[in-house]
Amino acid sequence: MAMTAHVDSLKSKHADLDLKIADEERRPHPDEATIHALKKLKLRIKDELAVLEKTH
Repeated sequence: MAMTAHVDSLKSKHADLDLKIADEERRPHPDEATIHALKKLKLRIKDELAVLEKTH
């Protein structure tokens, strides 16, 4: 049960990062460093999800 909650939490964070990236990209002068950092974090979460789903 705890594993499912953790996976759900990661999926929620991943979706939240999608929104933050989209918001930043829509700004008149998007901060590329912020976008890069958010994408990097999103990729880390995606990788962790892949590992968890593979072992589960």
